[in-house]
Amino acid sequence: MTATEATPLTRQHQGQLIPATGTYQIDKSHSTVEFIARHLMISKVRGRFDEFSGAVTIAEVPEESSVDVTIDAASVSTKEPQRDEHLRSADFFDVATYPVWHFASTTVAPAGDNHWKVTGDLTLHGTTKSVVLDVEFEGAEATPWGTTAIGFSASTEIDREEFGLTWNQAIEAGGVVVGKRIRIELGVEASAAAAAA
Repeated sequence: MTATEATPLTRQHQGQLIPATGTYQIDKSHSTVEFIARHLMISKVRGRFDEFSGAVTIAEVPEESSVDVTIDAASVSTKEPQRDEHLRSADFFDVATYPVWHFASTTVAPAGDNHWKVTGDLTLHGTTKSVVLDVEFEGAEATPWGTTAIGFSASTEIDREEFGLTWNQAIEAGGVVVGKRIRIELGVEASAAAAAA
């Protein structure tokens, strides 16, 4: 449920609810980096990355905030070991050559109702392209461990072929095995040390 009223850990800015200023480290154990790809033109396969790190910096002026995330490409998991090995191979991610993916924001813009457009440079498979994340701020809470946690959900869609991920195979009835449009979905919890009272 999205928060709508300011609390001691949030503030209002031009009708938008935002977290308190500070740098929040992404909590991997409570966050997800997932993708969805079409398979055989009739179904969707969901995968995830188990290893990633990053930080969200909330500025006094929200539009000056930033996001920086690094993903270990070899940590891909689709619950099918043979497919995962194929994804790690030179046919797809080529993790031996390009072990790390990276996203660094370039602009942050309000989109109304606690939503933001975060534009950034996504680098994967040796190619960098600008992408736009649709981001929703989910709220902030004080944890029992003396930290402040903030939550976001985000999504975008990319054309994998623009990043050099061009492997495919035709199917008899027409079409291809793997769709070229890939949806990326993020669920992020990030934490910072609580401010002194």
